[in-house]
Amino acid sequence: MIQLRAMTENEFLTYIDRVYHGYADEQVKAGFWPADRALVLAKAETNDLLPDGLATRDNFIYSLIVADEPSPVGTLWIMIRERNSRKEAFIDDIDIFEKFRRRGYAAQALNALDEIVKEMGIHTIHLHVFGHNHAARNLYEKSGYEMINIYMEKQV
Repeated sequence: MIQLRAMTENEFLTYIDRVYHGYADEQVKAGFWPADRALVLAKAETNDLLPDGLATRDNFIYSLIVADEPSPVGTLWIMIRERNSRKEAFIDDIDIFEKFRRRGYAAQALNALDEIVKEMGIHTIHLHVFGHNHAARNLYEKSGYEMINIYMEKQV
């Protein structure tokens, strides 16, 4: 069973670099950013969201821990925000490290997150998934997430 543990400062230093590169890559794949500027844009957006790094208010970044593994198997970052006079959680990032994928850890992490946000008195979790990421979309749908908006584009 997976546990969500608050990320340490040392873990954060490695984590934030992965976030920059992963976000830049996804934006390029989606066609939103040019490859030569993507990393700069990803750093700017991420740093806007986390101005105080790991200590940024209303942001919770977790290392995903499994009992039989000596190091984390992934990470999860949520932001708590208020929208329409209600608090809600937003998943900014979830990542299962490559060698630990296809073991059900992401689904377990999402289930554990449900309990954490309920304890916070929050009843809604939002997330964004890129359209090209079919595996993630499938995971979220199986975990009970529903589409609430679809953004489409056509190249002419």
